[in-house]
Amino acid sequence: MTQLIRGADQRLLTRKNALGESRLESTTESHDASLVDGEIVLRLDRFALTTNNITYAAFGDAMQYWDFFPTGKPEWGHMPVWGFADVVASTVEGVDPGERFYGYFPIASHVRMQPERVTDRGFYDGAAHRKPLVSAYNQYTRVSHDAAYDPALENYQMLYRPLFITSFMLADFLQDNAFFGARRLVFSSASSKTAYGTAFCLDEAAGLTLTALTSTSNRDFVDGLSAYHESLAYDELEVLPTDVPTLYVDFSGDAALRRRVHAHFAAALVYDCYAGSAQNTDFLKAEDLSGPAPRFYFAPVQIRKRNAEWGPAVVNEKFNAAQRRFIDHVREPSRRWLTVVEEAGMAAAQQRIAALHAGKTHPRDGYVIHLR
Repeated sequence: MTQLIRGADQRLLTRKNALGESRLESTTESHDASLVDGEIVLRLDRFALTTNNITYAAFGDAMQYWDFFPTGKPEWGHMPVWGFADVVASTVEGVDPGERFYGYFPIASHVRMQPERVTDRGFYDGAAHRKPLVSAYNQYTRVSHDAAYDPALENYQMLYRPLFITSFMLADFLQDNAFFGARRLVFSSASSKTAYGTAFCLDEAAGLTLTALTSTSNRDFVDGLSAYHESLAYDELEVLPTDVPTLYVDFSGDAALRRRVHAHFAAALVYDCYAGSAQNTDFLKAEDLSGPAPRFYFAPVQIRKRNAEWGPAVVNEKFNAAQRRFIDHVREPSRRWLTVVEEAGMAAAQQRIAALHAGKTHPRDGYVIHLR
């Protein structure tokens, strides 16, 4: 197996059983030493940090997220991030030094890859250990041929594109299944970017009520989004009427809340859609619940379905258009949906990851780390 990070000047490792703990490693080895035919070296320029990255780490073993960037240290992993990197060395035709790519990276100053399926659009990393993994994470987009790219919007793309693809495809999945007969959707962790991105995509769904569940401290923020028809604090769940077919969209992963949802709605609960959690993996364990069993939603499955039905070009066209509408919406200052917080260096990334893991962040803030 090719050592992906060999020669990285710096890399930030996360302790697998304590996700708020990380350590910074440095090496004096040249990052372009012993570059062999078929390899390139990219220098990571900037990346976003959100609770989505904590989710990748939380499901690192169960969903194989740790396997994308092996560290050679069983207790330590590379927390994946989405960002932009520039090619600094290449032996691959069609991938030239100086080109910029968007994609899925480890938190490391430099990374080696083995491009294959190189086109104007970009390439896939063909390292042997990545071939069995979800291909969507192995694709790197050349910004010069990305119809959705705007250099002024890089921060927004990093912060929202990985989340919004989940939101966009989740909304599509629910619509594709006629909401399983529901007329009300109840969102937990409604202040999360993925949750309100999903609500944004469903804003024109006729005959559907979108209900937000959130913490008391985030209630004003959620109300200010105007993305939901109504909002409640978690302790108010039981005031909701139970005579409406209801679909639970779970972004919290809170097992106790899930039990309350099932107990309260009883026969009115038509579907329990688990969409992911930053800190809780209890869903992966069996639970004795009345009503429909929780179903894990995985965006790549719906992407594959739509690629087969519509073709990848149409899927990209629809997604890019929706993403641009969403970014234009959230970046409008008067709406106060997002404040971009830029920070510099690996040490800042360490501190931000610890804060995200501890839940010590505001849902309005979007964090970007730049390394140069």
